[in-house]
Amino acid sequence: MFSRDFMRPEVWHALSVHFPIALLPVATITMLIAFFIKKESKRSSQLAATLLLLLGCLTAWIAVFTGDSAESIVARKICDPTVLKDHEIAGENTAWLFTAALAMLIMFQTNLVRPALRALSLYAAFILMLTGTGFLVYTGHIGATLVYEQGAGVKDHDVDCSEYE
Repeated sequence: MFSRDFMRPEVWHALSVHFPIALLPVATITMLIAFFIKKESKRSSQLAATLLLLLGCLTAWIAVFTGDSAESIVARKICDPTVLKDHEIAGENTAWLFTAALAMLIMFQTNLVRPALRALSLYAAFILMLTGTGFLVYTGHIGATLVYEQGAGVKDHDVDCSEYE
């Protein structure tokens, strides 16, 4: 049903990584918008940001898992494995920052903390989301460096490309 190339772990990482790249910044922007809108819509915007963050966190951890699966294959083909390690660490930090933000937002949404701490948990979550977005950009930059400068996950082909005929 699927080709052997489709089942390569590095292909699954490339597929899965685009979901958190899209969802997590949109969650951050949605939370930012929630700070500036009227009280009636604020709660629904915060809930939307929380749901986007939940989906983003789930897919971020999937990306970390698929990246770990692909590491042993990719590490043998690149010239500078320290860049791969930096990418792995940055990716894990990104996932943890957004997961901590999600925990804060869940505390805020479900009233698990005292009213005095509710606002603090909301602002702390937003700061974690902003920091996580910075790490996400950094992680993506390192990932692009791995692919476009070192050829990580790129399939070697015949010089005449005869396997595509």
